[in-house]
Amino acid sequence: MSTYFITTFGCQMNVHDSEIIAGMLEAMGYQKAESQECADLVILNTCCVRENAENRTLGHIGNLKSLKEQNPNMLIALCGCMAQEEGIVEKIRENYPHVDLVFGTHNLHQLPELIRKVTTTGSRVLEVWDSEGEIYEGLPVKRDETYRAWVTIMYGCNNFCTYCIVPYVRGRERSRRPEVILDEIRGLIESGVKEITLLGQNVNSYGKDLGNEWNFARLLREVAETGIYRIRFQTSHPKDLSDELIEVIASHPNVSRHLHLPFQAGSSRILQRMNRRYTKEAYIDLAMKIKSKVPDIALTTDIIVGFPGETEEDFLDTMDLVEKVRFDGAFTFIYSPRVGTPAAKMEDQVPEEVKKERLMRLIDLQNRISLERNQALIGTIQEILVEGASEKNESRWSGRTSHNKLVHFEPTVKVEPGDVAQVRICGAKTFTLDGELLG
Repeated sequence: MSTYFITTFGCQMNVHDSEIIAGMLEAMGYQKAESQECADLVILNTCCVRENAENRTLGHIGNLKSLKEQNPNMLIALCGCMAQEEGIVEKIRENYPHVDLVFGTHNLHQLPELIRKVTTTGSRVLEVWDSEGEIYEGLPVKRDETYRAWVTIMYGCNNFCTYCIVPYVRGRERSRRPEVILDEIRGLIESGVKEITLLGQNVNSYGKDLGNEWNFARLLREVAETGIYRIRFQTSHPKDLSDELIEVIASHPNVSRHLHLPFQAGSSRILQRMNRRYTKEAYIDLAMKIKSKVPDIALTTDIIVGFPGETEEDFLDTMDLVEKVRFDGAFTFIYSPRVGTPAAKMEDQVPEEVKKERLMRLIDLQNRISLERNQALIGTIQEILVEGASEKNESRWSGRTSHNKLVHFEPTVKVEPGDVAQVRICGAKTFTLDGELLG
């Protein structure tokens, strides 16, 4: 029996795409291999949001050449956002002859057909659709976990932030039908899933292409009323996070008390250059409104340092916003030009050494705040969804709170992955909590 191995780069959308790829492969009779070295089919599901992700992928592709030389019958495939990027197919065609198959985000559903084409003809197949088509439902999914699942509610993005390549590689926004989403979730509940994460490039835009009947707030309410134990969602764009959505979060305890709300930059001038369509003041007002309506909410964010034209004053606006909002955590990035985006053509690029220095100041500030936010939880009792043994120390287990806080604990009482447990928080670090298992 043929075997496969998938390496996934990038975001949760890519992780879920890899689950679909695995599902299609196993429907074809493939089995998952222990490693890429012993696989008959190796697939790289790629990301191109940042330059370093693309460089890592190209390095990985290069490393696969020796495996191909040892096993000429091995098939190597490249897919995902990077495959959809302009010029990549030609680069693969010219520089990486050991890659047998390339397909994009728009024609992922074609994978079985494309594999058959490669194996029957013995020739390379490099097929990437230029534009998105209809949403293909009913594709098989192979999930590695039984107690939680990703559920995509929409594809693509219409926002065209000037630094971002996603709209070019994922296409325009397309919403899945609500009845299809809800049927999928009910099926997951029946199979034992306790936590689902609703996925979209901007979930707040859900339903805009379906008419006036559905929006994300209504969908979230309907999902909450299925009785699922916990619901997460990402990612939210601040410009269209509605009061109705805040009310749904506040009124449904099974909606996670964690909201990821990227602000990207604290300077209104830079935000305008980014085409984010809100100001520093509007973002702070929104954050404070959320905290007033949902007092126990944990806010996290994304921040870009060193966007073209960013002055020291602009950067201090970012630091000020972080101080005022007090995020529980932040993903911080140095601005990376992506070919094909407007920001890459801006002339006033910030020197790398300046970017790095600002990034370290930002990380120091956010780490201090994250630690203080975690320390405030010491002595409280938190409900967690158990994930299993820690990768670094199998004698300690971990689970996540509704706030998406990772809690490490000694399994003094028998628990299994997917169990709901109570823990008393007894210690805090910057990124994790220590707890005592109760009961």
